[in-house]
Amino acid sequence: MRIYLAGPDVFEPDAVAIGEKKKQICEKYGHEGVFPLDNVIEDFSLTRETGLRIGVANEALMDSCDVILANMTPWHGPGMDTGTAYEMGYMRAQGKPVLGYTEDLRPFSQRVIESFGDDAVTWTDDGPKDPYGKTIESFGDLTDNLMMANAVEATGHKVAGSFEEALAQLA
Repeated sequence: MRIYLAGPDVFEPDAVAIGEKKKQICEKYGHEGVFPLDNVIEDFSLTRETGLRIGVANEALMDSCDVILANMTPWHGPGMDTGTAYEMGYMRAQGKPVLGYTEDLRPFSQRVIESFGDDAVTWTDDGPKDPYGKTIESFGDLTDNLMMANAVEATGHKVAGSFEEALAQLA
């Protein structure tokens, strides 16, 4: 199987090495890993046009893959990277299996509450409210937004605690 390796790893200083390591692990399981940085973007610059070209190129990579394995670890806040969330939805909409893992298995609600601070959260009969009076999504032990957990579980998988644990679910 060709596996699209989604996640905010592409923003890490050693992103290429991370991608190569994940592709090697995929090979160990008899699969081909495809990392977003496998794309070659001509005339790369930090412009709007380049950003849009990267999006189109990543969609083409996803179209060529059979499954997505997404790093759902919190990124720039208590929830997962929004680009990765889009990629999971893109693949789910195509009916392809969605696998995910996070290095932080705490419930999403716990991470959101901690980001505001316990004393800033109001507890009501309808659940916790943020300092702006908005409900904090609190569905048991789901590790991220319910739609992201659903994208994984609706395809017969569980959000795992590591890359390799998630990959093993394809066996």
